[in-house]
Amino acid sequence: MAILKIVKFGDPMLRKVARPVEEITPRIKTLIDDMIQTMRAAGGCGLAAPQVGILRRIAVIEVEEGKVYELINPKIIAFAGEQTESEGCLSNPGAYGITKRPRAVTVRATDRNGNEYELRGTDLLARAICHECDHLDGKLYTDVQIRPLED
Repeated sequence: MAILKIVKFGDPMLRKVARPVEEITPRIKTLIDDMIQTMRAAGGCGLAAPQVGILRRIAVIEVEEGKVYELINPKIIAFAGEQTESEGCLSNPGAYGITKRPRAVTVRATDRNGNEYELRGTDLLARAICHECDHLDGKLYTDVQIRPLED
């Protein structure tokens, strides 16, 4: 496994729409492992492939230590409620903003073994799912930011 370089705000890569994963190859599985290691090393709770320079629809999320969600070709299929909280991004270290996101979301994705599944998340997990899915569509948390978080 390797720690990958995280693309920073301002890089055009972050504004591109990622392409679907057509086949889960050993290379895709290695990328997922590297993304998990990179996310953990950077102290984050989520990371999308475009953030490491790969335009594929892959994201990893870990809001509870040791419980990693690997999302290949994720699609949010339902959402409910609302939460307004502080949000940051590994591609914009040290900056935070207040954003409005759904309180609960359900996402359909594929795991590394090719199995389709649905994940329902609330609160921080819902926020992380939305944040990472946005990255796959070239959107940043600043696009949904209500206001910057002041120190």
